Amino acid sequence: MSTDQADPVDLSGLVVVVTGAAGDGGAPAVRHLVTAGATVVAAGRSRERLDAVVQSASGGPGTAVASVVDLLDEPSTLAWGHELLETYGRIDGLLHLVGGWRGGKGIVESDLADWDFLHASIIRTLQHATRALHDPIKASPRGRLAIVSTTGLRKPRAKNAAYVSAKAGAEAWTLAVADSFSGSDAAAVVIRVMALLTPQMRDAKPDAPFKNFVAVDDLADQLVALWDRPADELNGTVR
Repeated sequence: MSTDQADPVDLSGLVVVVTGAAGDGGAPAVRHLVTAGATVVAAGRSRERLDAVVQSASGGPGTAVASVVDLLDEPSTLAWGHELLETYGRIDGLLHLVGGWRGGKGIVESDLADWDFLHASIIRTLQHATRALHDPIKASPRGRLAIVSTTGLRKPRAKNAAYVSAKAGAEAWTLAVADSFSGSDAAAVVIRVMALLTPQMRDAKPDAPFKNFVAVDDLADQLVALWDRPADELNGTVR
Protein backbone atom coordinates (compact mmCIF):
# COMPACT_ATOMS: atom_id res chain seq x y z
CA MET A 1 0.00 0.00 0.00
CA SER A 2 1.32 3.42 -0.94
CA THR A 3 2.07 5.85 1.86
CA ASP A 4 2.58 8.79 -0.47
CA GLN A 5 0.93 12.00 0.68
CA ALA A 6 0.15 15.13 -1.27
CA ASP A 7 2.71 17.87 -0.90
CA PRO A 8 1.58 20.53 1.57
CA VAL A 9 0.13 23.69 0.10
CA ASP A 10 2.68 26.51 0.07
CA LEU A 11 1.15 29.94 0.65
CA SER A 12 4.41 31.73 1.37
CA GLY A 13 4.19 35.38 0.39
CA LEU A 14 0.40 35.40 0.16
CA VAL A 15 -1.88 37.60 2.25
CA VAL A 16 -5.22 36.05 3.17
CA VAL A 17 -8.07 37.70 5.06
CA VAL A 18 -10.31 35.54 7.25
CA THR A 19 -13.50 37.28 8.32
CA GLY A 20 -15.32 35.66 11.20
CA ALA A 21 -11.90 34.50 12.36
CA ALA A 22 -12.98 33.98 15.96
CA GLY A 23 -15.80 31.63 15.01
CA ASP A 24 -15.89 27.84 15.02
CA GLY A 25 -14.57 27.57 11.48
CA GLY A 26 -12.45 30.70 11.52
CA ALA A 27 -9.85 29.82 14.13
CA PRO A 28 -8.84 26.51 12.49
CA ALA A 29 -8.70 28.23 9.10
CA VAL A 30 -6.31 30.85 10.48
CA ARG A 31 -4.14 28.17 12.03
CA HIS A 32 -3.95 26.07 8.85
CA LEU A 33 -3.20 29.10 6.68
CA VAL A 34 -0.33 30.07 8.98
CA THR A 35 0.96 26.50 8.81
CA ALA A 36 0.94 26.84 5.00
CA GLY A 37 3.06 29.99 5.26
CA ALA A 38 0.50 32.71 4.63
CA THR A 39 0.25 36.11 6.26
CA VAL A 40 -3.25 35.97 7.71
CA VAL A 41 -5.43 38.92 8.67
CA ALA A 42 -7.76 37.49 11.30
CA ALA A 43 -10.75 39.83 11.22
CA GLY A 44 -13.75 40.18 13.48
CA ARG A 45 -15.41 42.41 16.06
CA SER A 46 -13.78 41.28 19.32
CA ARG A 47 -10.15 42.17 19.90
CA GLU A 48 -9.94 39.77 22.84
CA ARG A 49 -11.23 36.79 20.86
CA LEU A 50 -9.07 37.62 17.84
CA ASP A 51 -5.96 37.90 19.99
CA ALA A 52 -6.66 34.39 21.28
CA VAL A 53 -6.99 33.10 17.70
CA VAL A 54 -3.71 34.73 16.69
CA GLN A 55 -1.96 33.29 19.74
CA SER A 56 -3.24 29.79 18.96
CA ALA A 57 -1.87 30.07 15.41
CA SER A 58 1.62 31.18 16.43
CA GLY A 59 4.64 29.02 15.72
CA GLY A 60 4.03 28.29 12.05
CA PRO A 61 6.03 29.54 9.08
CA GLY A 62 3.40 32.18 8.38
CA THR A 63 2.03 34.89 10.64
CA ALA A 64 -1.38 36.03 11.83
CA VAL A 65 -2.47 39.48 12.92
CA ALA A 66 -5.74 40.53 14.53
CA SER A 67 -7.85 43.14 12.76
CA VAL A 68 -11.01 44.58 14.28
CA VAL A 69 -13.68 45.66 11.79
CA ASP A 70 -17.45 46.14 11.77
CA LEU A 71 -18.49 44.51 8.51
CA LEU A 72 -22.00 45.94 8.82
CA ASP A 73 -20.56 49.44 8.39
CA GLU A 74 -19.68 49.72 4.71
CA PRO A 75 -17.68 52.99 4.85
CA SER A 76 -15.57 51.54 7.67
CA THR A 77 -15.17 48.27 5.80
CA LEU A 78 -14.07 50.03 2.62
CA ALA A 79 -11.54 52.09 4.59
CA TRP A 80 -10.32 48.90 6.26
CA GLY A 81 -9.82 47.26 2.87
CA HIS A 82 -7.80 50.23 1.61
CA GLU A 83 -5.70 50.15 4.77
CA LEU A 84 -4.94 46.45 4.35
CA LEU A 85 -3.85 46.97 0.76
CA GLU A 86 -1.62 49.88 1.75
CA THR A 87 -0.10 47.83 4.57
CA TYR A 88 0.56 44.60 2.71
CA GLY A 89 0.63 45.67 -0.93
CA ARG A 90 -1.57 42.75 -1.96
CA ILE A 91 -4.58 40.68 -0.92
CA ASP A 92 -4.61 37.12 -2.20
CA GLY A 93 -7.76 35.82 -0.66
CA LEU A 94 -10.83 36.21 1.50
CA LEU A 95 -12.33 33.36 3.48
CA HIS A 96 -15.64 34.82 4.58
CA LEU A 97 -16.62 32.69 7.56
CA VAL A 98 -19.05 35.06 9.25
CA GLY A 99 -22.02 32.97 10.24
CA GLY A 100 -25.30 33.18 12.03
CA TRP A 101 -28.15 30.86 12.82
CA ARG A 102 -31.80 31.28 13.67
CA GLY A 103 -34.29 28.46 13.57
CA GLY A 104 -37.94 28.95 12.75
CA LYS A 105 -41.46 27.73 13.40
CA GLY A 106 -42.89 27.70 9.91
CA ILE A 107 -43.68 30.09 7.10
CA VAL A 108 -46.46 31.94 8.92
CA GLU A 109 -45.38 31.44 12.52
CA SER A 110 -41.75 32.51 12.15
CA ASP A 111 -40.60 35.94 13.24
CA LEU A 112 -39.24 37.90 10.27
CA ALA A 113 -36.86 39.62 12.67
CA ASP A 114 -34.87 36.42 12.27
CA TRP A 115 -34.60 37.17 8.56
CA ASP A 116 -33.37 40.68 9.32
CA PHE A 117 -30.65 39.26 11.57
CA LEU A 118 -29.59 36.59 9.08
CA HIS A 119 -29.64 38.97 6.15
CA ALA A 120 -27.28 41.27 8.01
CA SER A 121 -24.91 38.62 9.35
CA ILE A 122 -24.77 36.33 6.31
CA ILE A 123 -25.44 38.50 3.26
CA ARG A 124 -24.63 42.09 4.14
CA THR A 125 -21.27 41.32 5.72
CA LEU A 126 -20.33 39.32 2.62
CA GLN A 127 -21.32 42.15 0.33
CA HIS A 128 -19.31 44.71 2.25
CA ALA A 129 -16.22 42.50 2.58
CA THR A 130 -16.16 41.46 -1.06
CA ARG A 131 -16.67 45.01 -2.31
CA ALA A 132 -13.80 46.19 -0.11
CA LEU A 133 -11.36 43.47 -1.23
CA HIS A 134 -12.60 42.61 -4.72
CA ASP A 135 -10.05 44.43 -6.84
CA PRO A 136 -6.84 43.25 -5.14
CA ILE A 137 -8.13 39.66 -5.03
CA LYS A 138 -8.95 39.80 -8.73
CA ALA A 139 -5.50 41.23 -9.46
CA SER A 140 -3.72 38.50 -7.50
CA PRO A 141 -2.14 35.63 -9.46
CA ARG A 142 -3.68 33.28 -6.88
CA GLY A 143 -6.74 35.19 -5.68
CA ARG A 144 -9.41 33.18 -3.90
CA LEU A 145 -12.79 33.96 -2.30
CA ALA A 146 -14.68 31.26 -0.44
CA ILE A 147 -17.79 31.07 1.69
CA VAL A 148 -19.27 28.18 3.62
CA SER A 149 -22.92 27.46 2.88
CA THR A 150 -25.39 24.73 3.76
CA THR A 151 -26.45 21.46 2.18
CA GLY A 152 -29.94 22.42 3.38
CA LEU A 153 -30.33 24.36 0.15
CA ARG A 154 -30.84 21.07 -1.65
CA LYS A 155 -34.23 20.75 0.02
CA PRO A 156 -35.32 23.85 1.96
CA ARG A 157 -37.65 23.26 4.89
CA ALA A 158 -40.36 25.54 6.20
CA LYS A 159 -38.79 25.68 9.65
CA ASN A 160 -35.45 26.98 8.37
CA ALA A 161 -36.79 29.21 5.61
CA ALA A 162 -35.03 32.37 6.76
CA TYR A 163 -31.68 30.63 7.21
CA VAL A 164 -31.61 28.84 3.87
CA SER A 165 -32.89 31.96 2.12
CA ALA A 166 -29.98 33.95 3.54
CA LYS A 167 -27.52 31.24 2.54
CA ALA A 168 -29.02 31.18 -0.95
CA GLY A 169 -28.49 34.91 -1.21
CA ALA A 170 -24.88 34.56 -0.09
CA GLU A 171 -24.30 31.83 -2.65
CA ALA A 172 -25.80 33.94 -5.44
CA TRP A 173 -23.62 36.90 -4.47
CA THR A 174 -20.51 34.72 -4.43
CA LEU A 175 -21.30 33.26 -7.85
CA ALA A 176 -21.82 36.79 -9.16
CA VAL A 177 -18.36 37.67 -7.85
CA ALA A 178 -17.10 34.57 -9.67
CA ASP A 179 -18.52 36.01 -12.88
CA SER A 180 -16.65 39.25 -12.23
CA PHE A 181 -13.44 37.20 -11.88
CA SER A 182 -13.79 35.76 -15.38
CA GLY A 183 -10.61 36.14 -17.39
CA SER A 184 -8.45 36.56 -14.29
CA ASP A 185 -6.46 34.17 -12.12
CA ALA A 186 -8.91 34.58 -9.24
CA ALA A 187 -11.68 32.20 -8.22
CA ALA A 188 -14.79 32.45 -6.06
CA VAL A 189 -16.10 29.22 -4.54
CA VAL A 190 -18.98 28.02 -2.37
CA ILE A 191 -18.40 25.09 -0.01
CA ARG A 192 -21.51 23.44 1.40
CA VAL A 193 -21.59 21.55 4.68
CA MET A 194 -24.45 20.10 6.68
CA ALA A 195 -22.96 21.14 10.02
CA LEU A 196 -19.58 21.70 11.60
CA LEU A 197 -18.04 19.51 14.27
CA THR A 198 -15.77 21.23 16.78
CA PRO A 199 -13.36 19.52 19.19
CA GLN A 200 -15.54 20.76 22.04
CA MET A 201 -18.57 18.98 20.57
CA ARG A 202 -16.59 15.77 20.19
CA ASP A 203 -15.25 16.01 23.75
CA ALA A 204 -18.75 16.57 25.12
CA LYS A 205 -20.17 13.55 23.26
CA PRO A 206 -17.26 11.23 22.46
CA ASP A 207 -19.51 8.36 21.37
CA ALA A 208 -21.93 10.36 19.23
CA PRO A 209 -21.82 9.50 15.50
CA PHE A 210 -22.11 13.09 14.23
CA LYS A 211 -23.15 11.65 10.88
CA ASN A 212 -22.42 13.96 7.93
CA PHE A 213 -20.84 16.60 10.17
CA VAL A 214 -17.60 18.13 8.89
CA ALA A 215 -14.77 18.54 11.38
CA VAL A 216 -13.56 22.13 11.49
CA ASP A 217 -9.98 21.08 10.81
CA ASP A 218 -11.09 19.14 7.73
CA LEU A 219 -12.92 22.22 6.50
CA ALA A 220 -9.78 24.28 7.07
CA ASP A 221 -7.78 21.81 4.98
CA GLN A 222 -10.35 22.06 2.21
CA LEU A 223 -10.19 25.85 2.26
CA VAL A 224 -6.38 25.98 2.16
CA ALA A 225 -6.36 23.49 -0.72
CA LEU A 226 -8.24 26.00 -2.89
CA TRP A 227 -4.92 27.77 -3.50
CA ASP A 228 -3.45 24.57 -4.90
CA ARG A 229 -5.94 24.16 -7.75
CA PRO A 230 -6.31 26.14 -10.99
CA ALA A 231 -8.64 29.11 -10.85
CA ASP A 232 -10.51 28.10 -14.00
CA GLU A 233 -11.28 24.74 -12.40
CA LEU A 234 -12.64 26.34 -9.23
CA ASN A 235 -14.27 29.60 -10.23
CA GLY A 236 -18.04 29.62 -9.89
CA THR A 237 -18.30 26.14 -8.39
CA VAL A 238 -20.46 24.94 -5.51
CA ARG A 239 -18.65 22.15 -3.71
